[in-house]
Amino acid sequence: QVQLVESGGGLVQAGGSLRLSCAASGSIFSIYAMGWYRQFPGKQRELVAAITNGGSTNYADSVKGRFTISRDNSQNTMWLQMNSLKPEDTAVYYCKAAAWGRGDYWGQGTQVTVSS
Repeated sequence: QVQLVESGGGLVQAGGSLRLSCAASGSIFSIYAMGWYRQFPGKQRELVAAITNGGSTNYADSVKGRFTISRDNSQNTMWLQMNSLKPEDTAVYYCKAAAWGRGDYWGQGTQVTVSS
């Protein structure tokens, strides 16, 4: 099992910044990739950014140039630095870990609200 705990969400004005954190524990040796997803009301979760153990990253087009994903394997922590936030970034943000032979694990989610 892998446990994921997100933190760092909150309320920010448009143009502001937030930094989300995701702390992993448990069978972390099995993790080969991690990512951030977000979910708008009534919609399915969508990928925001992902990072592999080797450091390869990919981003949704809507956040490229504004968000940065990073990971410290020694601290079992992943971050999402979100700059130039827009009201349309308002959503619940989830941390996900993909583990060999174990499937995907999700955190509980953290609310990000961007006011105009």
